[in-house]
Formats: sequence, C-alpha cells, structure tokens
Amino acid sequence: MSKPEPRGWKDLPMAALPYKLSLEYRTGDWRALRPVIDYGKCTRCLICWLYCPDMAIVWDGEKPVVNYDYCKGCGICAHECPVKAIEMKPETA
Repeated sequence: MSKPEPRGWKDLPMAALPYKLSLEYRTGDWRALRPVIDYGKCTRCLICWLYCPDMAIVWDGEKPVVNYDYCKGCGICAHECPVKAIEMKPETA
C-alpha cells in the first residue's frame, strides 16, 4: 500500500483554516483562574511576557500588563516568575 502524497495548507478545505486575524478571536472567557500581578514585587524582567503561550501579557512601556481577552489562565507566567509577583486567583463572574 502506498503512502498518500503530502498535502499543503492550500489543499485544506476553507473551514479548516481561520480566515480572520487572531485579534478577532478572544479566547479568555473560559478560564477558571486569572493571573494578577503584584507590581510592588514585580522587577519588570518580562519573563512572564516571554513564556506566555498566548501572548496575553503585553508591555505598556512601564510594566507588564495581562490582556484578559486572550489569557486562558494556564498559570505559566506565575510559575516562571522568579520573584513570585504573579498570583493565580479564581475568576469571578
């Protein structure tokens, strides 16, 4: 039995690919925990920004800020923060 030929992204049906910018897909509305940054402890090292898989942490010119529209509450930022300035708190309605 022969292997099927590899297909490129252009061969996929239209529904298989997003056709809008990712900025139009707000994905933060289903998280159970939200990261809260204690700016008194934060050293502005930006490790949280570096490790955020959803790019939900942005630099506003002075400090890192969580964009909750895209944060899924995974907690990677809190885990990687070297000074433990990020606490995961329960999401409230």
